Amino acid sequence: MRKTKPKKRHLLPDPRFNDVLVTRFVNDLMKDGKKSIAYTIFYDTLDLVGKRMKNDEVAPLDVWKKALENVTPQVEVKSRRVGGANFQVPMEIRNERKVAISIKNLILYAAKRSGKSMADKLAAEIVAAFNQEGGAYKKKEDTHRMAEANRAFAHFRF
Repeated sequence: MRKTKPKKRHLLPDPRFNDVLVTRFVNDLMKDGKKSIAYTIFYDTLDLVGKRMKNDEVAPLDVWKKALENVTPQVEVKSRRVGGANFQVPMEIRNERKVAISIKNLILYAAKRSGKSMADKLAAEIVAAFNQEGGAYKKKEDTHRMAEANRAFAHFRF
């Protein structure tokens, strides 16, 4: 690159849990700059998760973090052209990208669910991911399966 790398922006922690990861999730959840609505959706989601998981002694924030951890992929495949042929080369993912992918997948598959409100859909997806099921978890499993199938091309890493 010709120019210097841009400085990393540091996020402020959210008001309720004092956690930067929550702010990052809310920023991805936000549409059209409506951050207060995104915070409301997220906090309502955690309240719903608390109601659904009331038989367990696990805090809703911990359920959300575990769900996020369950949908975080370790490897992905990238297309690489070698000698006129395209190969799907498995590569490890760096930590910032892992978090970004898991957050985006959780929100994407929650939005695709059927339900009344986004908070309701997101709560359902979080509980499903916590129990190692649901769309976002299936996406992670498919990614890992694809990387495993193409392990023979790992020596093409760049």
